Amino acid sequence: MTKRHTKERLTVTVDPALVQAGNRAVRSGLAESLSAWVNAALVQQVERDAQRRAAREAIAAYEAEFGAITDADVRVQEEADRRMALARRAKRRSA
Repeated sequence: MTKRHTKERLTVTVDPALVQAGNRAVRSGLAESLSAWVNAALVQQVERDAQRRAAREAIAAYEAEFGAITDADVRVQEEADRRMALARRAKRRSA
């Protein structure tokens, strides 16, 4: 027997601009319905929340093992990231 997925009806209050954006998405074919558009937004929020939770847990585990991440650590990493981005940009230009 296949598992049937059902939806649950929900009543919410939403900013008018968001309703308008959802309706535009439906009219332009980006969403099947306003409900589908809202459902997709909720799925994205759940995924972002899970990513944030995983990041917090990873940072806590790192800091438990190696100590607190300092402002200096962040600056060093930002500089390394900047150098890497510049190197990649230069590589793409020369390719």
